Amino acid sequence: MTTNLQGSSFFDFKQVVRGQAHLFSLSRPWMRQVTRQTVRADAMAALTNAAIVMPQGVAFALVAGLPPEYGLFTAMITAIVAGFWGSSMVMVSGPTTAISALMFATLSPIAPPESQLYIVLALTLTIMIGMLQVAAGVARLGGLISFISHSVIVGFTAAAALLIACSQLGPALGVEVERGGSVIQRLLRIGEQIDHINPTACIIAFVTLFSIVLCQRLSRHLPAYLVALAVGAGAGHLLQAEENGIAMFSALSSVLPSFHVPAPTIGQIVELIPGAIAIAVVGLLEAISIGRAFATRREEKYDSNQEIVGQGLSNTFGGFLSCYAGSGSFTRSGLNAESGAQTPMSAIFAAAWLFLLLLLLAPLVVYIPVPAMAGIILYVAWRLIKISEIGHILQSSSETAILVATFLVGVIVDLEYAIVVGVVLSLVFFLYASSHPFVGVTAPMMVNGVQRLRNAEHNDLPQCPRISIRRIQGQIFFGSVDELERDFAKISQDRPSRNISVLILQGIQTVDLAGADFLNQHIRRTRRHGGQVFIVALYPSLITALERFGTMALLGEENLFHSKREAISHAIASVPNADCAGCLKRVFTECADKPGAACAERQTPAQA
Repeated sequence: MTTNLQGSSFFDFKQVVRGQAHLFSLSRPWMRQVTRQTVRADAMAALTNAAIVMPQGVAFALVAGLPPEYGLFTAMITAIVAGFWGSSMVMVSGPTTAISALMFATLSPIAPPESQLYIVLALTLTIMIGMLQVAAGVARLGGLISFISHSVIVGFTAAAALLIACSQLGPALGVEVERGGSVIQRLLRIGEQIDHINPTACIIAFVTLFSIVLCQRLSRHLPAYLVALAVGAGAGHLLQAEENGIAMFSALSSVLPSFHVPAPTIGQIVELIPGAIAIAVVGLLEAISIGRAFATRREEKYDSNQEIVGQGLSNTFGGFLSCYAGSGSFTRSGLNAESGAQTPMSAIFAAAWLFLLLLLLAPLVVYIPVPAMAGIILYVAWRLIKISEIGHILQSSSETAILVATFLVGVIVDLEYAIVVGVVLSLVFFLYASSHPFVGVTAPMMVNGVQRLRNAEHNDLPQCPRISIRRIQGQIFFGSVDELERDFAKISQDRPSRNISVLILQGIQTVDLAGADFLNQHIRRTRRHGGQVFIVALYPSLITALERFGTMALLGEENLFHSKREAISHAIASVPNADCAGCLKRVFTECADKPGAACAERQTPAQA
């Protein structure tokens, strides 16, 4: 016996390992979709993406308190690893606003920004985040994302779009404002600088924005973002941007990441654990929300567990290659999709293009006006807001509440909390709906010449004086028992003579202990009043649960049916003949065989 148990456990362990091996496989499913056409489209989209992320990576690194090159390294390494092992076809990972801000908030109390200790802790924190995320993917915690409804994603996307737009208003207007904060805080800061707007910056931003809109209208195949960037740079040169106080992008000191193993102390690692958990969760929520949003929009399959592993591996590898924590980037992903990307090769190409561009064009970065990049990102932000989807969601009260709450929290408070609020609200609405199953009393009705069970109250159908047919739609578990008891009590109170119950549980897959206790109490209560209970169940998992919790022993195997017709026939047969003799309803076809049928004026369901 001992040997068998050990063998069984070892076999199960091997099965678990084998079942997770595909998450780390070098042969990815998306590779089968790569063709000559997709490679061409991905390469073009990647070139545009690389041009955009050059100054963006520098800016995000500064937000995180790190030297500029660390943002570029993150934009390359994270994009490659997450793109290869992730699940989204178009999402591009890299440095993000929220993660950069959280990195700074976690590390700045421990070490001075940009110091050697700060860099070591940042790399260590990144590796810890990656390991936590990989563990979450292996544990298949991606199923928790089912609590993030589409309304959460739409609201989060709209809030993120506004946050991105607000972050670019300062550069577009040529004013210096403090970084960070919510949308409202950013707008208030810009309002305080309204008297210092630089007309030259406004012109450059507008010309760039107009160029990209015009290119998109002329042809979707034009490299609109590159054209707009060139136009913006040209406008800056003609308007003598630098002489007129316009900020230009700074020169870069390094373009090649190096391998490095950070060596923190045990005390420092312990101190970083809370921050690692927080950033790991926020990073996964960002990445999965972005990936799922684009998968829904493009009608593609999405595996959240695979995405979690991809993000975890990207941060784990990145921590050893001079990268700080990254996640899915709204800006780069939106740009990637808008530029016609087809497969994750676009993210890989983007990293390669970025490296080549840095080698060739790093000296030219200083000629790009900051307002030109701001104009391009403003267009990307606008494209992220889907008015039609918002209008569709507003037709549902519960989904509207989730959408509005997610959006307002993202705009007023902080973007990273918006998804948390949306998830909690989704869970609340889910639990509320689950705890309020529908209990309908049904009766026969003629439909196209065939007798069907329909809701008796809605269709004003006559019912048998002795038999109550109850259909439960929902779940029978501890959260719904109170509601079920109230519904059953009301039905019994309205028609106390109907002490024979047929419970239709065809759509229910299982019950818990509390749900089984409820059924057991109903069976005992019905029998105390001289009645009987018949149950219609289909799923083996439900029947197994009923057996485990003693319901089958109480009910009796002979009173469990897979067919409604069989259950109703047995229920009719259990009605005493004396009760049927004077009945004028005769709602079932089987009533014709009961005493008194010949002299009763039969009222058929169709006549009712």
